[in-house]
Amino acid sequence: MFWLKRRLILLGFGLVSIPIAVGQNNQPRLVYDLASIRPSGPNAPAGGIDPLPGGTGYKGEGVSVKVMLSVMYRVPLRQIVGGPDWLNDERFDVQAITETPYSTDDLHLMFQNLLADRFHLKLHKETRLAPAYVLAIAKSGLKMVEATAAQDHNIPITNGGNNEFIGNSVRMSFFCWWLGLRLQNDQRPVIDQTGLTGAYDFRLSFRPQLAPNASMDVNSSEQDNRPSIFDALKDQLGLVLTPQKGPVEILVIDSVEKPSEN
Repeated sequence: MFWLKRRLILLGFGLVSIPIAVGQNNQPRLVYDLASIRPSGPNAPAGGIDPLPGGTGYKGEGVSVKVMLSVMYRVPLRQIVGGPDWLNDERFDVQAITETPYSTDDLHLMFQNLLADRFHLKLHKETRLAPAYVLAIAKSGLKMVEATAAQDHNIPITNGGNNEFIGNSVRMSFFCWWLGLRLQNDQRPVIDQTGLTGAYDFRLSFRPQLAPNASMDVNSSEQDNRPSIFDALKDQLGLVLTPQKGPVEILVIDSVEKPSEN
């Protein structure tokens, strides 16, 4: 366990820097029972990281450290700055397994500790005033249903096919992170101002936003006839996205090394 020593407040520039504590005070440090990080093959394609069944960890193939950070800190890639180029360019195969189930938040904290141990990673968070989207409840009222049972060990939002997404026990912090990944045309982070503290179930269907240089032929005719993500949020979930400046969380890499041996 360690505390990053850096602490800086620059309110005049709209920036606040907060050190990140890796580990927990007065509690045993959360770690996986089995953890392995190895370089992927030389021609490994870009991959991802997926949860194991029942809240027992994660497995990834061909995944970069930046992607790991994005998933485990729930920060979009565009909001991770600093560090060497290999954080984005080099790929790793990862296994991180527990013998008993844990909550998603605990599993993420274990993975943060794993990155600190194997990559000697030190980082901090900065909050900057920048263009963003604010998520709020529409005047017509909330249309999502509050979840009746916790789903700690499942992926909160899954793709039901043809760009229809199913949410099960979704909290707003996760939903805002997920929305930020969908907004490819205007890469602003999403800030939660709904005031909602529970978890919610929903179905959401919208026309996919294309990357700036993507072909218009990517979407099917059925998808083209669907509402935009902004209209779908309002009509289907009772939520609105409003562009404005707001506090944006940035993850700053202070130092990092190639991974130690398993």
